[in-house]
Amino acid sequence: MTIILTLGAMFGLLLMRVPVAFALGGLGLAMLVLGGFSPLMAPQAVLSTLDGFILLAVPLFLLMSNVLLRAGVGNDLFAAVSAWVGHWPGGLAVATILSCGVFAAISGSSVATAATIGTVAIPEMINRGYNKKFVYGLLAAGGTLGILIPPSIPMIIYGFVTEESVISLFLAGIGPGIALLLFFIVFSMIYARFGGQEREAKQGWPERRRATLRALPAVVLAVLIISGIYSGAFTPTEAAAIGFAASLIITGPIMRVLTWDAFKKAVFESMATTVSIILIIAGAKVFGKAITLYRIPQDISVMITQGIDTELGFILIVTAVLLVMGLVFEALSMVLIMTPVLLPAALVLGFDPIWFGVYMVIMVECALITPPVGLNLYVIQSVAKARLGEVASGVAPFLILMFVCAAILYLWHDLALYIPFKL
Repeated sequence: MTIILTLGAMFGLLLMRVPVAFALGGLGLAMLVLGGFSPLMAPQAVLSTLDGFILLAVPLFLLMSNVLLRAGVGNDLFAAVSAWVGHWPGGLAVATILSCGVFAAISGSSVATAATIGTVAIPEMINRGYNKKFVYGLLAAGGTLGILIPPSIPMIIYGFVTEESVISLFLAGIGPGIALLLFFIVFSMIYARFGGQEREAKQGWPERRRATLRALPAVVLAVLIISGIYSGAFTPTEAAAIGFAASLIITGPIMRVLTWDAFKKAVFESMATTVSIILIIAGAKVFGKAITLYRIPQDISVMITQGIDTELGFILIVTAVLLVMGLVFEALSMVLIMTPVLLPAALVLGFDPIWFGVYMVIMVECALITPPVGLNLYVIQSVAKARLGEVASGVAPFLILMFVCAAILYLWHDLALYIPFKL
C-alpha cells in the first residue's frame, strides 16, 4: 500500500506540473515528517549531494560541449566526415551518424549532440531529397549516442548514486555505443539503397585534406579525453576540466571561431543546465532517503525476486518499467529514481552493477526519443521547425534498433564488460 500511495502522489504532483526537482524533494520531506523521522535529514541529504567531487564533472563537461556548440565545431566535423563518406550509398546519413558519434565522445551530452549536428545536417539532407521523417528520426536517435559513448553525464550520475567506478562505466559504454552506431549506419545505407537516394559526388584529396585539418583539433580532443580516462592518466572530473580548457584553446587561439558573446552564452546555458541537474539530484536524494527509511526499495526487491526467478523475466520487467517511466520523466530523473529501486534486485539475481548501469542507460536513451517528454524530439523539432508528430514517427525504426542492441547486450554481457575488465 505504501508503494502505491507513494507512486500515486509522485505522479499526481507531476500531472499538476510541479517541477520534477520540487516534486521529488517535497514528497520526500513529507514522507520523512509523516513517518516520524527528523526533517533535518532533508537538508543533510542535500548537502551531501552538493559535496560530491564526482559531480564537478557535470558542469565542466557541459561547459565544454556548449563552447564547442557555440563555436560551430559540429559544422567542421560534419564537413570532414562528409568529405570522406558522402559518396557512399546514404553517404550524408552515414556522415550524420559518424558526426554524432564523434561529437558524443567530446561532449557527453545528448541534447548538445542532437542540436549541434542537427543544425547542419537537417537542411543538407532534406535539400538532397531525403525523407523528412527519416532525417528527423536519424538526428534524434543519433543524438542519444551522447549518453552512451563516453563521457556520459547519466553514467556519472549512476556512478555517483551507486558508488561504482565511473571510469569502468565509461569504458563499458564503448562497446554498445559502437554497436548502436553501426546499426544506425547499416540501416541508413539500406534505407538509401532502396529509397533511391542519389549518391554525392566523390570529394577530391585537396577538399578532404582541408576539411580534415579543420576538424582535426576536435577529433584530437575526443581522443585525448577517452585515452586519458582509459589509461588512468586522469579521473573523469579531471578529464572534464582538461576537456573544457582544451576546448577554449581549440576554439580560441587555434581556430579563432569563439567570440566573447558566444562564450558568455555558453557559460550561461551551462550554468542554467547545471542548476537544473543539481536541483533534480538534490530532490531525488531527499526522496531516496525517505523511501529507503520506508524500506520501499527492499520491499520492491523482495517482490521482484519472489515473483520472478529468471534473469530474462527481471530484465523484461526492468525494460517495461523504464519505458513507462520514460513517458513522464527525463533521463536524469529516471536514473536517480529507479537505480536505488531496481539495482538491489539486480544484484540479488547476479547481474553485474556496471553491466546493469549500461543497460539502464540504453533504456534511458529510448526515453529520450519517446513522447511526450523525449528531450531529443523537442530539440529536433525546434531545430527543424517541424511538427512533433513528424519527429516522433521518424524515430520508430531507430527505436527498434536500440531494442535490438539492448537484446544483444543481454545475451552477450561482454559487449559491455570486455573492455573495462578483460582487455
